[in-house]
Amino acid sequence: MKPVISRRRLPPLNAMRAFESAARHESFKEAAAELKVSQSAISHQVKGLEAALGVELFVRKARAVELTRAGKIYYVVLRDAFERISEGTDLIRARGSAGAITLQAYSTFTVRWLIPRLPRFQLLHPEVLVRLHTSQDDVNFDRDDVDACVMIGVPTNQELHYDHLFGCELYPVCSPTLLEKRGPIDSPERLAEHTMIQVYPSENDWWVWLEANGVGDVDPDSGLQFDSYDLALVAALQGMGIALGQQPYMSRDMKSGMLVEIFPGRRIRNPNDWYFVCRKGKKDCSKIEALRSWLLQEVAADSELSVGRI
Repeated sequence: MKPVISRRRLPPLNAMRAFESAARHESFKEAAAELKVSQSAISHQVKGLEAALGVELFVRKARAVELTRAGKIYYVVLRDAFERISEGTDLIRARGSAGAITLQAYSTFTVRWLIPRLPRFQLLHPEVLVRLHTSQDDVNFDRDDVDACVMIGVPTNQELHYDHLFGCELYPVCSPTLLEKRGPIDSPERLAEHTMIQVYPSENDWWVWLEANGVGDVDPDSGLQFDSYDLALVAALQGMGIALGQQPYMSRDMKSGMLVEIFPGRRIRNPNDWYFVCRKGKKDCSKIEALRSWLLQEVAADSELSVGRI
């Protein structure tokens, strides 16, 4: 008897590509030019996707389109998915390249901290091709085709080499518009009155903050659930609830005022630190050493990161 294979129920790929392009350009016309189809084809694909999902993704105006709240969330999901497909394609094409290094990192760290700095590494080391792989799971070096990773946790594997990068703090954040609508949150206990935004691969982070602040009546698992800090923070930007922030994710949104810290002075040290990790037998490999040294220099130059164990 053949095993039953579970099939994912996904919308058509062409419809998702049409929506992602239209959302990125904020234009059906430019999406049509990029995908080399007619504007009516883009409109038809997006309408079909909306029907399949049961939600409107765009607000259609006379000369423009604007993403709805659902559209903004779905765009981030598809953007990351297509980026991973692109990265995987590049990985296969470049497989076996002597000057290539495959680095795995969490998607939020990659998007919000690493990628803006990566051109500096390429200028210093044009001979090294960095192949980025994003995942919410930690690397299994016995199984995964990865040279090194950036991870948050505690060194536990005696066969791996760990370079400490930085420590970080945890603190609740939200959109200023949420506070304008609902009023100030004057104590951690009042978080129970709001929608909590949880990152379920890092679910302990919220519990660590709540316990350290003596809060026992708030359940961070009761609200929205996302698989990355990036998505959780995007939801918070839309005023959908209270998210947890930590370095190195917050600089852009905090400086712009799009997110605000709710309880200044109540930050809690994350018990896990950030590390650059590779196999002990490969730590002196020239391309790994180049990336390690560069990362340590970038961390030291970032005034918002605590290099020591805080």
